[in-house]
Amino acid sequence: MEYFKKLGTGNLLMLILCAIIILVAEYLFLTGDQYHGIFVGLWAPTLLGVMIYLKLVDHGGK
Repeated sequence: MEYFKKLGTGNLLMLILCAIIILVAEYLFLTGDQYHGIFVGLWAPTLLGVMIYLKLVDHGGK
């Protein structure tokens, strides 16, 4: 439980959002809408990249 406190509410919500995006992308891909599944599936790594960038910018300012 200490790990989640250390992670922070904002980051935890973004990670949950990434998991939901991955599930939606898999659903779209497996139901035959492959192009939309790939498109939506690329949102998760983009969101994770933004999280990493914001964390680096925040630590650079301290």
